[in-house]
Amino acid sequence: MQYLQAIILGIIQGLTEFLPVSSSGHLSVAQHFMGISGVDSLSLAIMLHFGTLIAVFIVFYKTFLTIFKEIGKFLKELFTGKLQFKEISDDRRMLYMLFLSCLPLLALLIPIGKNRKIMDIISYITGDKDIFAEGIFFIITAILLLVSSYIYKKRKNDYPAKVNSKQAFAIGFAQLFATLPGISRSGATITTGMLSKVDKEYMVRYSFVLGTPAILAANLMDIKDLAETGTFDFGIGPAILGIVVACIVGVLAIKLTEFLVKKDKFKLFGYYCLILGTGVIIAGIVEKFI
Repeated sequence: MQYLQAIILGIIQGLTEFLPVSSSGHLSVAQHFMGISGVDSLSLAIMLHFGTLIAVFIVFYKTFLTIFKEIGKFLKELFTGKLQFKEISDDRRMLYMLFLSCLPLLALLIPIGKNRKIMDIISYITGDKDIFAEGIFFIITAILLLVSSYIYKKRKNDYPAKVNSKQAFAIGFAQLFATLPGISRSGATITTGMLSKVDKEYMVRYSFVLGTPAILAANLMDIKDLAETGTFDFGIGPAILGIVVACIVGVLAIKLTEFLVKKDKFKLFGYYCLILGTGVIIAGIVEKFI
């Protein structure tokens, strides 16, 4: 049964991590109905996210190679006193903007009580046995996708294929908001960029590359929590299978997202999230009161 669950969850993670429908929300709802919670829920999320991280590296390996080269050049210029911020290349600009977009995520580390941070509240919502909140956040994602698709269509589409500092911060805050289960990270960041007048196809690449350090950092934090809270009872074999499935499906989902953005079809996912969110809310109410 664990192998079947791993395949199902791997498919869900691979698809929803890159399609604008929220992977965390779908995983949370799927695990809820499969009866997976607590330590196993956290463990599976870590494993499956590693699968989709591999998918991003496979599809955008050229972009990552360029970024790593720019990091090397940046460090060399920094230590030799040759670093300057004027007349920089497009690759260096992208590196700086990605850094700015990652800064809002530091808000997750803000303490809100004794030994608790904002990120702990989000982890609780994702791993609890109630799905009502996920339904609300799915509907918020739907509104974002539908409204942004309508506004973007009314504007001229000859936007520049680059991000400035203000746009980078706006995209970063969208990514911070998308840590809530049911808020799509790709949907929030891509549409925020589009509404900020950035070329939509460039925003797909920017969004997925931006998500890599965020997902990796979140996984490392989750691994720390997992080591402190308990052992991984969901078999290693099913976990590896889930990673492989999430990676393969993730590659296909990235290609599909690129195609759908090019064809202005984001609103279809808005309708999907609206229907799904409504259904999840109804299911949550039924489970709680009936």
